[in-house]
Amino acid sequence: MPGFDFFSGQGLVRPDITAADAESMASSLFGITGTARELGSQQDRNFLITATGAATSAATGDSAGDSAGDSAGGATQRYVLKVDNPAFSAAELAAQDAVMVFLTERGMRVPQPVRGLNGLSRQHWHATDAALLPVRLLTFLEGPSLEARGYLAPPVVRALGRLSGTTSLHLRDFAADGLDRTLQWDLRNAKTVIDLLMRWVPAEETRDQLRAIADSAAARLAAVASVLRLQTIHGDITDDNVICRVLPNGHHVPEGVIDFGDLATGWLVAELAVTAASVLHHMPDNPLAALEAIVAFDEVVPLTEAEITALWPLIVLRGAVLVASGEQQVQIDADNDYARHRMDAEWQVFAAASAIGWEEADAAIRQALGRRPHTGAEHTTVPEHTTVPEQTTVPMIPALADGDYEMLDFTVTSPALADGLWQTTDAEWRLAQAALARRSAAVAPYGQFRLTRTPPHSRREPDTFALFTEVFLPAGSVIVAPAAASVTEIGGDTLVLTLAGFGLRIGGIVSNLVPGAAIAAGEPVGVASPVARVTVQELARPGLPVPHFTQPSRAAAWATLAPDPARLLGLAPQASVVDPAIELARRGAMMAAAQEKYYERPPQIERGWQELLIDTHGRSYVDMVNNVAVIGHSHPRFTRAVSDQLALLNTNSRFLYSALADLCEHIVATSPDPILDTVLLVNSGSEAVDLALRLARIHTGCSNVVALREGYHGWTSASDAVSTSAYDNPFSLASRPDWVHIADVPNSYRGTHRGAGAAGEYAADLARLLADPDGPGADLAAFICEPVLGNAGGVVPPAGYLARVYEQVRARGGLCIADEVQVGYGRLGSHFWGVQQQGVVPDILTVAKAMGNGYPLGAVLTRRDIAESLAREGNFFSSAGGSPVSCVAGLAVLDVIRDESLQQNADAVGRHLAGRLAELAERHPLIGMVHGLGLYMGVELVRDRDTLEPAVSETAAICERMLELGVIVQPTSERQNVLKIKPPLCLSRESADFFVDRLDEVLQGGW
Repeated sequence: MPGFDFFSGQGLVRPDITAADAESMASSLFGITGTARELGSQQDRNFLITATGAATSAATGDSAGDSAGDSAGGATQRYVLKVDNPAFSAAELAAQDAVMVFLTERGMRVPQPVRGLNGLSRQHWHATDAALLPVRLLTFLEGPSLEARGYLAPPVVRALGRLSGTTSLHLRDFAADGLDRTLQWDLRNAKTVIDLLMRWVPAEETRDQLRAIADSAAARLAAVASVLRLQTIHGDITDDNVICRVLPNGHHVPEGVIDFGDLATGWLVAELAVTAASVLHHMPDNPLAALEAIVAFDEVVPLTEAEITALWPLIVLRGAVLVASGEQQVQIDADNDYARHRMDAEWQVFAAASAIGWEEADAAIRQALGRRPHTGAEHTTVPEHTTVPEQTTVPMIPALADGDYEMLDFTVTSPALADGLWQTTDAEWRLAQAALARRSAAVAPYGQFRLTRTPPHSRREPDTFALFTEVFLPAGSVIVAPAAASVTEIGGDTLVLTLAGFGLRIGGIVSNLVPGAAIAAGEPVGVASPVARVTVQELARPGLPVPHFTQPSRAAAWATLAPDPARLLGLAPQASVVDPAIELARRGAMMAAAQEKYYERPPQIERGWQELLIDTHGRSYVDMVNNVAVIGHSHPRFTRAVSDQLALLNTNSRFLYSALADLCEHIVATSPDPILDTVLLVNSGSEAVDLALRLARIHTGCSNVVALREGYHGWTSASDAVSTSAYDNPFSLASRPDWVHIADVPNSYRGTHRGAGAAGEYAADLARLLADPDGPGADLAAFICEPVLGNAGGVVPPAGYLARVYEQVRARGGLCIADEVQVGYGRLGSHFWGVQQQGVVPDILTVAKAMGNGYPLGAVLTRRDIAESLAREGNFFSSAGGSPVSCVAGLAVLDVIRDESLQQNADAVGRHLAGRLAELAERHPLIGMVHGLGLYMGVELVRDRDTLEPAVSETAAICERMLELGVIVQPTSERQNVLKIKPPLCLSRESADFFVDRLDEVLQGGW
């Protein structure tokens, strides 16, 4: 017997029931006393019933429900009271009850019907208007839905798709009366529903747009509708009808399904279309984010060719039905706040779905699923692309036939785009003109990810992939038809031809042809315009609208619709083959697992410029972590200095050359005190710390070294021995040699001592350690720490701490070592060295990283008498540390820091950044503290500002999301819950703002 027919009565108004009515129903029909709070619904009334104490009469069906009611005596129980619209038959409601029991038996997490006092799950209530209303009580699934979430991470979208597929897999075995329904949500009825409800859409222009898009979708769907699989479907597995498990990183993973009100027979693929559509309003600027759900669904229930063809039209139709139905509902049911609240999201679904062309969407789905592109077989809608036989093809541009042309390289690795040339608006033209001075033509091939199209700050992928070939040649150069063709369109400087099974769009051409004209192979179609920049784009289908550039994530799909036209020009294909996954696999095959890498799916970074890093797809990222590149990536002055010196000489420091003394003099000139007047050059921070420890032990004749807990100083045997970070070495504290002693880290935010007296208390702790008979005091060689705790995320020790500690150490004959490898060299802005900020002078100071701007270079700066102690154990030199090239690199860095006022920039931009982050912290409780100075900062993320529970998983997930938005930032600290901020010192105010704006976006919208 047929069930509800939407078209017989159209709009459904919810029953007129109050929360007080719901409480009466729960009590009188089910024996449950509790409070009621209304939940949203389009056409029913749903109430959350919260009851205290066990209900004596209510019981679930044969299968146990999943609800708070499972807890023992006296605990709060929660239920959902459903007052169904009386338009729905008893058979329809019985089927919904039965399917919940069925799916529970299949191991799924779904609500369960609760029997009333009379033993039946379906009850009735006499409304004030004498209507008899069906009433049911369901167990309540604890947990949040996805509806209120902003951004949905790919794993979350995949989980949603998988849950939809799993439900569909089980429902194909479910049958019951009451499933033959004519619902407005059944996408088989979508076009009819839209036409019927179109009048409710207020604006005429909007109605026209909605109608045109829906008509186009329906026309595409009609070709395959007859062969789409039918089965029982839930019909509404969406972001607000799933219940989630919340992971430690904050991701909401769908694992339960609720609301079976749309259960009916329908198209299997419609289940997926509804699920995928619900993703779109979470990421309206990236409709293809729904591909994650589509792939996950297909892994459970493989889609047929016809279903793939139907899928995106169904997603669009779902969006159109949502907006048309929503507009009707808010007008016929003015008090329906739920429907009104959903309207913005529903319009976003429609807008996002309709923003993607049919051909691109179909190609993207097929590419994501690993299915072949359209072949022209039955149920496909894009004709097969017919390749022009080679023997009948005539090269389109005769000027290229003699080979006197140059291939242009606009890619990320192009040497011609050095020194920031890629950022100039005429970079392509300048490179082309230089090539034309050497050759008669220049070709920018199809498929390059053009660096010249890369913006410096972009929260979305830029359109860098070229879907055409561009030829620069003299104006008036002849262009001919590659094969027999007809003119489809001509306008401005563009000519569109139709050939055998495909199209051809030629730009930058002057032509006298008219639409409809027939041209033979080799016949001229025009000449190069005065701009002398001819574009050639092949179209898999004549008339197909194809952009010149597309985003890297959409390139594979578009490449099936606009293939490389090289053969039509007589050229060999030159398309870029760039796959970071392949490079990651190569790396994994050759390198040890201990070698760290950033990100789960890292981009392949092949270029840097100033504070930007650029991947092989032409995506730029603001680099907030590279303290090594202190003066900025690829600084022209630095690269020229190193290159020029390499062309002259590179040897080791046992030879005599001027660059060695030049560098040492410059380093001494920066010294925090004239007493530090001697330099020893090495090639890394680990070597510098290792040498510093060796110097201290030789000079003092003692062995013991005191280091701070949670510190990191390097990976050589000695520097690792004083590294106490449990993150870098989980067994660090237990595996230290007996000459290393650990003092508490002076972290006044989350450490042992906090507040105004923290410096004295931490210093007192060290005094007790030194005085301990079993402690290090009697044989003390050195105390080592960072003057600003870089490994902790830029934590500044409390004022006066280092002065007290240095005094105690020296009183016992020990030396004070300042590890400035991370925090020195002007990074703090207000001071060149961290010890200056603390008001102390160390005996030995180590520096590296920034010193060579990425070139292997480090140094130990100390007193002459300490340095001379090294002679007791023989001679010293470093092959790379004091080489001519290393020295020139070091000199260039110091000169640029001085001449470009980078220390002053670190101070100014750092203050601006700190102010903006402080304002962010006022609005986002996840930010517990902003540490640091200048451009060495840390944003510490905590789950609770009172307990300071570290938000470890959230920090990692936020970094992944920031990468998607164009920012490279990473976790640091012992707990990995601090966003480390240590960018190149040339960081601009604009880049700092871009970083903060993206962080704000993530903290507001989710990760």
